[in-house]
Amino acid sequence: MMKTQIYSIMNADEALACVKAGADRVGILVNTPENPNRYPCEITAEEAKPVFEALKGKATSVLISVQDTEEEIFSQLEYLRPDVLHLCAGYKGSVRFREKLRERFPEIELMEAVGVTDESAVQEALRISEYADCIILDSVDPNIAGIGAAGVTHDWNIDRKIIETVNVPVIVAGGLGPENVAEVIRKTHPWGVDSLTKTSIKKDGVIIGKDIKRVKEFCRIAKEFE
Repeated sequence: MMKTQIYSIMNADEALACVKAGADRVGILVNTPENPNRYPCEITAEEAKPVFEALKGKATSVLISVQDTEEEIFSQLEYLRPDVLHLCAGYKGSVRFREKLRERFPEIELMEAVGVTDESAVQEALRISEYADCIILDSVDPNIAGIGAAGVTHDWNIDRKIIETVNVPVIVAGGLGPENVAEVIRKTHPWGVDSLTKTSIKKDGVIIGKDIKRVKEFCRIAKEFE
């Protein structure tokens, strides 16, 4: 069955509501103390701790890490103990990084983002697939640091090519909501689909929480696909 991933959660109650609505994977973006307010929906490590604890045994928890160094990333992992580490900002993974991650945290999977802007994304996905457990394909907004949180779609033909080429699970993200999730699944045949912007509530242009009704509809439609 299609995996559903919902980003970005800001408290434990919201996380559990998303799980009840059908989310298999729940992502939390933990900010850097030195550089606050760079990303939508970011929370501190202290705020994130009870969210990760609430998800244990209920859904796959994903740490969206925007740290810049290996040491900082491993410090977050030690404190938060997620199921999955998602790299999507300044730090790029490698075979060496995956080996060190497996040595220190054998239970934590590695997912890395590929920004789909043109055909070069295929080669980038192939490179990442050499060490990552999973790849997430996302849109890029030049006004937002890193990959993702753009709220717009990209060329799904490139996604389809990547999915047919790599040998690891692929999650498709980027401007997905209840209105277009069926279309992207039919077109790309991914392992999973992700939603952030289109299942969120905004106030004055700022995301303030999840729209649980839309989360439920997104998950319901996605799970109709085997």
